Amino acid sequence: MAARHSIETSEHGGVRYLHFGSPWIQGAMRVARPFALELEYTREMMAALLLHPDPEWPESVLLVGLGAGSLAKFLYRHRPRATLHAVEINPEVVTIAHSRFRLPAPDERFEIFTADAARWLPACPRRYDLILVDGFDPRARAGALERLPFYQSCQEHLTRQGLCVTNLFAGTRGYAGAVERLREAFRGRVLAFPSCDTGNAVAFAASGEKILWTLDELRTHALLLMQATRLNLQATLTRLEAAQTCPAGKLRL
Repeated sequence: MAARHSIETSEHGGVRYLHFGSPWIQGAMRVARPFALELEYTREMMAALLLHPDPEWPESVLLVGLGAGSLAKFLYRHRPRATLHAVEINPEVVTIAHSRFRLPAPDERFEIFTADAARWLPACPRRYDLILVDGFDPRARAGALERLPFYQSCQEHLTRQGLCVTNLFAGTRGYAGAVERLREAFRGRVLAFPSCDTGNAVAFAASGEKILWTLDELRTHALLLMQATRLNLQATLTRLEAAQTCPAGKLRL
């Protein structure tokens, strides 16, 4: 059953915003750059591309929660060989993403499923290189998408090079519990990035092959990514280092 809430858009300073019946921003697009990532937390979710710097990775992506389609658009443009599946509970969100946020029409490599991802994923027959979880209700609650069974299902549906990236709110009472459930589902292989100025905190969970990079190597990956996509993640790496997230200058996951 689709979520029941109103959907509105607003526009200020050349940026179009998506709202679910509240002031909370559920997505954004700079009108002059519709395929760029406007919100800081969406850029940090794409730090997954620093952990797997092969330009052919990921080959398959699952997006849980469509919003304004920012992540889907970025990957559609910059990973043209990737298969993208998006699961969105509310069909009206899909309509708005197409009509107001320049989301590409579904084609042979981009498919949208209107469903509750917490029920859809356990029955899904395939595995993904990258699972991006960014689903909230009008009160910024993730519900079943922050519970252990869903995180376990994400872990089970990743490939050997798989990453699950989750958008969380660091300032809420449920944040620590969500990270602990991620750690349980992924056997401790979780790294929570320092929270953004908006309070969003992006957590990365790995399955399969171990990930180990020095900060210098990650800076090189970030430079190459910026040259290829214009996405600048150098500030993210600086925050990781300042927060002592990478002991001895190494990121392990």
